[in-house]
Amino acid sequence: MILLAFILLSTACKKKTEEPCTATAGSTVASASEEALVTTYLSSNGITTAVELENSGMYYIIEAAGNTKKPTQCNTISVKYAGKLQSGVLFDPAPSTGQTVSTANFQLGRLIEGWKRALPLVGEGGKMKLYIPPALGYGAAGLQDRNTGFIIIPANQIIIFDMELTAVN
Repeated sequence: MILLAFILLSTACKKKTEEPCTATAGSTVASASEEALVTTYLSSNGITTAVELENSGMYYIIEAAGNTKKPTQCNTISVKYAGKLQSGVLFDPAPSTGQTVSTANFQLGRLIEGWKRALPLVGEGGKMKLYIPPALGYGAAGLQDRNTGFIIIPANQIIIFDMELTAVN
């Protein structure tokens, strides 16, 4: 009886082992037509300092590098951000909130590929602007509110984010 109690107590106190993180940043490359949409947007808006990320068709501008603590795909990150369509329409935070910036915590490896690939370029406190082609964003599906059916991001849209990486955990 004492042995049974010992076994039950010792197994009840063991922590469950977590699945190891296997998230990767991805290697998607935008089609030539998607990259042309992004470069046309940049030139039409006089944006000359954006740099292409690894021949992906996605462009970025680092406004502040931040410190040396950069995220990996398995880190939980805290970010302040605003997302808009190429038309300038703000989609996140939702215009109905009256806010101009969203603050959130995410595991980097669970986000859209554009974020997964760009955010490791800056450290905590880093600020950047992303110009993401559909293939590295929400693609042909776009993004729709599950509850209302409202289309948040139409299919095949370039999305633009102003981002600040506030913490890497």
